Amino acid sequence: MTADGPTILATSGGVRASARLDWEPGALTRHAVELAGVTGHAPRVCFLATACGDDRHLIATFYDNAWREGWAGTHLALLPMPNVADVGEHLAAQDVIWVWGGSVAGLLALWRLHGVDTAMREAWQAGVVLTGVSAGSICWHTGGTTDSFGPQLRPVTDGLGLLPWSNGVHYDSEPARRPLFQSLVADGTLAAGYATDDGAGLLYRGTEMTEALAERAGAGAYRVERGPDDAAVETPLGIRRI
Repeated sequence: MTADGPTILATSGGVRASARLDWEPGALTRHAVELAGVTGHAPRVCFLATACGDDRHLIATFYDNAWREGWAGTHLALLPMPNVADVGEHLAAQDVIWVWGGSVAGLLALWRLHGVDTAMREAWQAGVVLTGVSAGSICWHTGGTTDSFGPQLRPVTDGLGLLPWSNGVHYDSEPARRPLFQSLVADGTLAAGYATDDGAGLLYRGTEMTEALAERAGAGAYRVERGPDDAAVETPLGIRRI
């Protein structure tokens, strides 16, 4: 076991601009690697760009970053076929699994087709730290809001459900996200859950949200639940800057 129990850091961040590359890991992603508590070897970090169709340039940039960070980088691609012989064995051998954003609907469909959903649950239960941004945040929850189906945001309600909460991402940067997430929680389409501004993340130990974190000044996180009058109740969370 790497982390001391099932651990997820679900974010609307973890990536920042880079002087030399298209992007580089941000403080949230680096913190996810620290949470694995690796000693005696380079942290084994597996990158998944499923939600972007296994974009080769994204994957190549990840490897450039892994080298600079001192990680032992690998990736899991599913298109046009899985790049490893045994998906479960590959994921179980990691310290951290980092999931990129894009189409969460497409990600979930491909993961279920190839058994990645089951492998992720087993890796999580074994202490492999799961992290990701946007689609890579929503996927661990029961659902959230997505533009997977077109420019107009819609609910996705078939997340992996490792966490029994819904998840709102990009809460401050995309104007339609906040009101839609609130309305979907209020009418029962989505379970009560948590939302993050860009640059914020939610740390879960087991299924309990234990800490809200931010890598950007002013980034917030929120608890959203259905109130007694069937209206959404949003509560800002205390947040720690990293």
